[in-house]
Amino acid sequence: MTRNRRHAKARPGRGTHVRVKTAKGRKLSSTLWLQRQLNDPYVEAASRDGYRSRAAYKLAELNDRFGLLKKGAKVIDLGAAPGGWTQVIATATGAKNRSTGGRVVAIDMAPMDPLEGAEILTLDFLGPGASETIMGCLGGPADAVLSDLAPAMTGHAKTDHLRIMALAEAAFEFAKEVLAPDGVFVAKVLQGGTEQNLLADMKKFFAAVRHAKPPASRSDSSEIYVVAAGFRGLK
Repeated sequence: MTRNRRHAKARPGRGTHVRVKTAKGRKLSSTLWLQRQLNDPYVEAASRDGYRSRAAYKLAELNDRFGLLKKGAKVIDLGAAPGGWTQVIATATGAKNRSTGGRVVAIDMAPMDPLEGAEILTLDFLGPGASETIMGCLGGPADAVLSDLAPAMTGHAKTDHLRIMALAEAAFEFAKEVLAPDGVFVAKVLQGGTEQNLLADMKKFFAAVRHAKPPASRSDSSEIYVVAAGFRGLK
């Protein structure tokens, strides 16, 4: 089982704290977001390592812990833009080298720049015929469906929790349609109670179901990831 050790050696270090002054015309929330970005070691590391987003480290850390991605695997990346997760997947599966058999299909409704080793589809994965289109590009059932889907956040905790759970549940239903036996499913959720219902439902279809918060997830965020392995099939 191939694991991405390149980023598991050590977490990005923290440097000098940067304070951002509130500029005229800029909301306080925007100022706080900018300050957080400037002081985030994973943002700096992503720029240094050539990743499109800091989220790449979340998947790298999950892969280090659970061994999700194998060489030659066929993987679907849901909510892929801007492509941080896709970069990790393409490297871990060897999809950049077609001779390994690894295939990656990255899906998002937002446009995404081309990425070596991945086929990019701009579509709604829940739309009519989407499953068939995606599996056609992948060349058959998927070994893994990975979802970092998230809605536009409102700031209202209960509303945001329900919205992200709806996306996670939709991704789960999609995964059941396209996964090969013994496949893997990963999705982002927010802690808030109803994620336990999803975990219970997933246990009916997977041999092992866990949840994890990778170190790259911000400590003040309630996001966690559900990780399911050993897909048993729909029967």
